[in-house]
Amino acid sequence: MPDNSPYDPNEGDWQTLESFFSPTEAYLLQGCLQASGVPAMVTDAQTVQTHSLLASAIQVRVLVPERRLAQAEAVREAWRRGDFALPDDDTQYQEPR
Repeated sequence: MPDNSPYDPNEGDWQTLESFFSPTEAYLLQGCLQASGVPAMVTDAQTVQTHSLLASAIQVRVLVPERRLAQAEAVREAWRRGDFALPDDDTQYQEPR
């Protein structure tokens, strides 16, 4: 299974959590879900990127297992609030002057 989220039949069928017109947004949400321990995969991103004329007609979907949907919705809300954002003034990795 692609996207580092193996299919587990005990988790139920894949369900659409969110749809985007931008593959980048879909991959950002997928990364946050996976970092939170929720299996996730992005579908239709390659179709949208390959056929740019269809980009407004086809949305990129983020899928999660049915039994993890409630957990995925909580992660999505945290992502929307900005809980995964990096601070603009983060100096942790800058070299001292």
